[in-house]
Amino acid sequence: MAELRIEELSRHFGDIRAVDALSATLPEGSFTALLGPSGCGKSTLLRLIAGLERPHSGQLWLGDTLVAGPRRFVEPEARSLGMVFQSYALWPHMSVAGNIGFGLNRLTRVEREARIREALAIVGLAEMAGRKPHELSGGQRQRVALARSLAARPRILLLDEPLANLDAHLRQSMLAEFRRIHAATDSSPPGAMNFQGRVGRALQ
Repeated sequence: MAELRIEELSRHFGDIRAVDALSATLPEGSFTALLGPSGCGKSTLLRLIAGLERPHSGQLWLGDTLVAGPRRFVEPEARSLGMVFQSYALWPHMSVAGNIGFGLNRLTRVEREARIREALAIVGLAEMAGRKPHELSGGQRQRVALARSLAARPRILLLDEPLANLDAHLRQSMLAEFRRIHAATDSSPPGAMNFQGRVGRALQ
């Protein structure tokens, strides 16, 4: 994991300022949620952090590395971040194991299979490696998407509206899963969070 530091970050679409001079420091090991109404800029901020959007001004730091600024922009694939989209973005023709291993081709077969087993164990789906996405519940598909990101061992894991597609019962169980997975994948002590600017509301 890595500290995330945002300094006066802004992104606008025409006259709409989706993210307006936002500054925040999220300590290493923290578990932070953005709350706010639809259209307030939450997803835009995640996309800025991931490198899927370019800021119009401000800076973004991952640990000691500047990844976005006036004269610097690190592409998404070089940021070592994981992102779980609201749609989960699973390949329907691939098995659970295939989806999790997608993108790990730089590893040897043995290393890749070990990463898949490790990620499946973390999300509690070790017995479902051979199933296809359509054979899973909504909560299980979300766990597969989580496992795929965790298998890459990202410095930071981003989740875009992770509970939006789940019913009330699954939301409660997945909240508990997020806490368990966070505890299982990080041992850093929590730190203080400073958050200023406009984009939803932040809670730690």
